[in-house]
Amino acid sequence: MHQRIAAPDLFPVEYEIDIEISSRDSSLLGAMKDYFKNLSFPVIVNTPDAAMNISSLNVTTICSLTSNNETRCSCVSGYGWPAAVCKANSICSSTIPTQEEICDCITQLPSQGPYCQLQPGGKLCLVSYSMKFNQEREAGSVIVDFEIKAASATVTQIESASRNIPQSLDKSYMVDPDSLAITVNISVSPKNIFQGDTVIMNCEILLDTVNVAWYHSERIISNSIRRSIRTITVENTTKSVLEITSVTQDDTGTIVSLLQNVYMEVLHLWLRTVSLTPNCTEYTLQANRSQCPITPGTEITYTCELSTGNGALRSKAIKVTYLRAANVEISSSTKAQVSEGHNFSLTCTSDVSNCNNVTWQIESKIIDSRLYICNLESPSKARSVLTVKAATQAWNGTYTCTFFQESLPSSASTTVEIVPLPLKQNIVLDPIQGFIRCNVPQVLKCCINGTENYNVTFTVQQRESRDVKKTQGNQVCYTYNYAESCNSKSDVEAYCTFVNRIQDKVQSSPMKLSIIPEVMCSDNIGVGQQGAQITKPCPASKDVKVTSIPVRGSVIYKCTNKIWQVVRNNCISDQISTLLSSAESLVSGPNPAEQLATYLVTLHNNTIKEQQEINNSSANLGAVITILDLVSTIPTDAEQSTMTNFLSTVNIIVNSSTILAWEDLNKQQTRKSSLLLDSVEKFSRSLRPTNKIPSITSTNLQLQGIVIAENSTSDYNKSFTFSNSANLSGNVLINRNKTENLKPNSTIITVAFSTLRYILPKPNETDKDVNGLVMMTTTNSTLPTDFQISLTFAKSNSSLKKPQCVFWNFSLSDNAGGWDDTGCEPKDEGDNIICTCNHLTSFSILMSLDLESPPSGAPLQPLDYITYIGLSISIASLVICILIESLVWKYVTKNRTSYMRHVCILNIAVSLLIADIWFIVAAPIQDTKEGVTRNVCIAATFFIHLFYLSVFFWMLALGLMIFYRLVFILHDTSKTIQKAVAFSLGYGCPLIISVITIAVTQPHDAYRRENACWLNWEKSKALLAFVVPALIIVAVNSIIAVVILVKILRPTIGEKPSKQERSSVIQAIKNVATLTPLFGLTWGFGLATLSKDSSIAFHILFTLLNAFQGLFILVFGTLRDKKVLEALLNKYSFARWSTQQTKLTSLGDSAPVFSMSSPFSEALNNLFGKAGIPTPSLTVSVLLRRMKVLWKENIKLEQRETIL
Repeated sequence: MHQRIAAPDLFPVEYEIDIEISSRDSSLLGAMKDYFKNLSFPVIVNTPDAAMNISSLNVTTICSLTSNNETRCSCVSGYGWPAAVCKANSICSSTIPTQEEICDCITQLPSQGPYCQLQPGGKLCLVSYSMKFNQEREAGSVIVDFEIKAASATVTQIESASRNIPQSLDKSYMVDPDSLAITVNISVSPKNIFQGDTVIMNCEILLDTVNVAWYHSERIISNSIRRSIRTITVENTTKSVLEITSVTQDDTGTIVSLLQNVYMEVLHLWLRTVSLTPNCTEYTLQANRSQCPITPGTEITYTCELSTGNGALRSKAIKVTYLRAANVEISSSTKAQVSEGHNFSLTCTSDVSNCNNVTWQIESKIIDSRLYICNLESPSKARSVLTVKAATQAWNGTYTCTFFQESLPSSASTTVEIVPLPLKQNIVLDPIQGFIRCNVPQVLKCCINGTENYNVTFTVQQRESRDVKKTQGNQVCYTYNYAESCNSKSDVEAYCTFVNRIQDKVQSSPMKLSIIPEVMCSDNIGVGQQGAQITKPCPASKDVKVTSIPVRGSVIYKCTNKIWQVVRNNCISDQISTLLSSAESLVSGPNPAEQLATYLVTLHNNTIKEQQEINNSSANLGAVITILDLVSTIPTDAEQSTMTNFLSTVNIIVNSSTILAWEDLNKQQTRKSSLLLDSVEKFSRSLRPTNKIPSITSTNLQLQGIVIAENSTSDYNKSFTFSNSANLSGNVLINRNKTENLKPNSTIITVAFSTLRYILPKPNETDKDVNGLVMMTTTNSTLPTDFQISLTFAKSNSSLKKPQCVFWNFSLSDNAGGWDDTGCEPKDEGDNIICTCNHLTSFSILMSLDLESPPSGAPLQPLDYITYIGLSISIASLVICILIESLVWKYVTKNRTSYMRHVCILNIAVSLLIADIWFIVAAPIQDTKEGVTRNVCIAATFFIHLFYLSVFFWMLALGLMIFYRLVFILHDTSKTIQKAVAFSLGYGCPLIISVITIAVTQPHDAYRRENACWLNWEKSKALLAFVVPALIIVAVNSIIAVVILVKILRPTIGEKPSKQERSSVIQAIKNVATLTPLFGLTWGFGLATLSKDSSIAFHILFTLLNAFQGLFILVFGTLRDKKVLEALLNKYSFARWSTQQTKLTSLGDSAPVFSMSSPFSEALNNLFGKAGIPTPSLTVSVLLRRMKVLWKENIKLEQRETIL
């Protein structure tokens, strides 16, 4: 039991109870200590017998097993084993007993106790109180001072005992409980602590004996060089001082003062940092002009030193460079007023030589830095020149030029007024080119936009005349009536001159007029002779307010049958015209880069809306290309949205739907296609890199690129694949030893085009075609001298030969551009061509046409002779076949089987004839590639495909008809139904297949071959839409022929048709059995020619069989039919005998040769006396009578079969 504290009789009885707790969980001890620490004493416990107050709970003894399985029972701080226990038990090896022979650790737990005891501090604890008693009746209070001496006790125990005093006294004493509290004073000096200060922390308590410990971040603080702890007791007061010198950031945090291990006071130490807050004290040193050094740019160092007075000392050296404010002047190359469209420059000079930072502003808006330069003319003079090439109203205002010396600006300003003056290209002429009659006034007109007043004169044949002004909507038109004498024989040129209020002038383009003696066409468009053409401005359009709006472009009219008809419309749509005007204003404005991103969004959206106009008008297409060229030079950040809007616009105008408009542009000898390619190159070079170059993928183009990083060691390797263009692909490779020589933060960008090969003008050598992607690679860095790039192109047409690596040279053909192979070497790798070049631009490959497509003007090949001769014979044979069928139709179609057979033969001949005719139509297109547009070639391909398929499907209809007549003898079907089925099969199925084929492949430009008007094989395998159905039909008809042959050889009961029916069926079988293998064999050889390694023998056999198909139909479908020959001889006989003889032969063919009913057999029997009776020789009269009888019998037989 612990020592019990004596108390007066008036206090309740106090007990100390030892409680032993055993647990295997080592964490329980810490949890118990935390729990006891958080309890609020006293804890009141009520029982049925009494009420108890628990004043304190403390852990005294801890027993545990060591790693050596040894028991150690240790006392917590402030407790110890009594001397008797230390003597009776073994002391732990690390324990040294005190002089009183008290120890704090033994190797076993005493069986009878006691546990660790609270150890006295060596003297009594003296507690001083000033107890306050409040008086109930009289105002005031009584304070009684007294002291209590007790054995060593904790602060918590003393406080607990103090709280019990008021409870033990009578309530009438009215003791103030707060007067019995133990006071602990905590202080920190200084209040604001800075790094380097000396910090003193005091902990003071009104106890004369207290153990004080200091902790920082749960670690006890010990005396060290910077830290010292002093604890003193003076007049019953214990004071502990913690002093930290040169305090640092590591000293900040929570500091705990622990009194006798139980009572705790908490301090927080934070360092104060200097910040620019309203409470911060600022110290300013201001120098006056007299302190400035004489020489500008002199640097002086000032030192600012601050001390906190508590040990912290800081100083800062401030370097000041003295600059002299510059004298800046601005001057203009012209007067303060500048006409619109004219150029001018402003010069800004400074007497301080500095070009590091110069800016120009107009109306407080920054001007693009590309428009001005700065030069150091001398050590004391700098000059900056702003040049405006074409003034617009955006340049009207006040200009400010500013030279910066570090942060010191020096400026000058001037004002420039932009006076309106129409631009030459915006003056609308009427007419642009036309005709006049002598001595008849001709109205000449010049129109502009706006309401500004001008002095306008017309000059005709060097004679000036005044105008008449007339307003038309938003336009102001100036007119002049001019008449030319009949003596003049030369053409007339007229133009108008506009002069503004500052006497600047602009002259329009000339109006060209021709004098004509007589007129065929005359109306408000103009006058002209038959076949003459005139050029007029586009008619004005109307806005929502029905106001006339001028339209850019022109219209060409032609005089035809006394009426002017439009032969060419070069007018630009309103939307595209607005876009073009906005682009011109943007490029000529002060800062186009800021507005470029917004403009490209508008351009892309409106181009989508105007796509149909672009597809149908080369003028609209050319205008969009001009817009792209204008904005391509504006530098912009390589952001996804900006790049996408620009390239998506390009994607729209290079779509396959615009090919016709491109062909029209190229016919006009314009360089628009080359300009488009140049625009994309300039745009790629103008991109300012950010973190990376985003990839852009569209239907007809793809972009990839990189930003060269510092110390780059990677290859530039980019691949492109267009799945919608027969898997056209390409690759660009620049080795790392080349890219590492490029300057850091530069870009390499590649754009691949799948359709540009159809748009760029054809090379001068007509036997060369672009046979792959067009891939453009650019960089905004300077290339090293040994630069090399490798490009891999997949062949678009693998049958083309002689590859040539080329790049687009913009300087060729009078700057219209053309393909050039300088600096490039090809390497053929089967399906790919690898090009190695020593420069960058737009690349592709050129290859020669294959054997089937010789160059224009080349002599015909042997296969060409076979084709043309065979086609001529085929067409003649088909015409003869159709003519014969029409002549003998009613004679050979007297039964249903014969009727359907001849229907099939006739339609086979008609289909093949139409296909051959279309083949002849397409021949000049695919050979010369001149004259006829590609749409005719597409139409030829469609109809050749359709009618070649019809030939095979009519063959199938013929085979199915024979199969039906022999297999389903007892099932009869009307002639109408049979014809409906046959025509649906013969023309319906081919039409469906042909339409589906062109619908699927033509949008991707993969319907026809590049060098022939026939189905494509290399890109889309469209040829399979003909070959597969044809070969299937050949197989089906072959099976039908075998089944029918078996039926004829092994007939069953009830399956025997009539003789004439049987004759028609057999003839139809002969047609199927003959023509099906011939047609199948023809296209079998055709399929074999598709292989690039196919033998020339396959080409010859295919050409022979295909060219003579019409002759095969005439011979095997018509002339081999005995009934057709009989009908012909009957219709066109020269003598009755010949007709009877023909019938006799026909009848003989309808029966077995050696049967008794055969006329030939009967004649033989009579001649050779087969019955044993010699037959006299036949006279001519007897023979004729016999033939007459046979003829009558034959006629009756045919009539009977017809009835059946």
